[in-house]
Amino acid sequence: MIKNQLEEVRKHIEDACRRAGRNPEEVTLIAVSKTKPVPMLMEAYDAGARDFGENKVQEILNKKPELPEDIRWHMIGHLQRNKVHQVIDKAVLIHSVDSLRLAQQIEADAAKLGLDVDILLEVNVAREESKYGFLMEEVEDAIMRIKDFPHVHIKGLMTIAPFVDNPEENRGIFKKLFEFAVDIGGKNIDNVTMSVLSMGMTGDYEVAIEEGATMVRVGTGIFGSR
Repeated sequence: MIKNQLEEVRKHIEDACRRAGRNPEEVTLIAVSKTKPVPMLMEAYDAGARDFGENKVQEILNKKPELPEDIRWHMIGHLQRNKVHQVIDKAVLIHSVDSLRLAQQIEADAAKLGLDVDILLEVNVAREESKYGFLMEEVEDAIMRIKDFPHVHIKGLMTIAPFVDNPEENRGIFKKLFEFAVDIGGKNIDNVTMSVLSMGMTGDYEVAIEEGATMVRVGTGIFGSR
């Protein structure tokens, strides 16, 4: 079942890339495995999934030792500052850096451990009060401050679009973030690249890809609803 659903999602990714004139290899599918038990993750792994996204640090800590070592773990949920030291050596990418204080904590903990940490800045493009993230007008100032952190490297941006019935409603949000990323990328800021745009989930990842996403976070579409 998971294998079939994974193949279905991959096919939709290829279709969306074709419509946008993009190479499907530019898009990384992150299997969002939050709350899912290890055997389900193993099924996805056996079907070729290697990038898994978790919302909670504890789930990465619990699952990582039980699963193959070549899995790339992505921290995609809100990260509390007191949990940073537990996850920075386990996640390949932290998608959800939503404040300057969190970035400072990552830098402090990374310095202690002698690590380099790749991050994305989470942007609340839709300005939803229930969501974390920088507002669009705050992002550039944050980038200019974080760029000088020796152990933290900004690789791009992430957004969680509103939950909508019609994915077209989120097209403008994805487009806005893509254009902003292009603008920042064009400034050639040291220690900052805009190579990753993490946007799009089960309900709207095809539209996100058409608008430039390089990572899509799909949970329900692969594992079924909780």
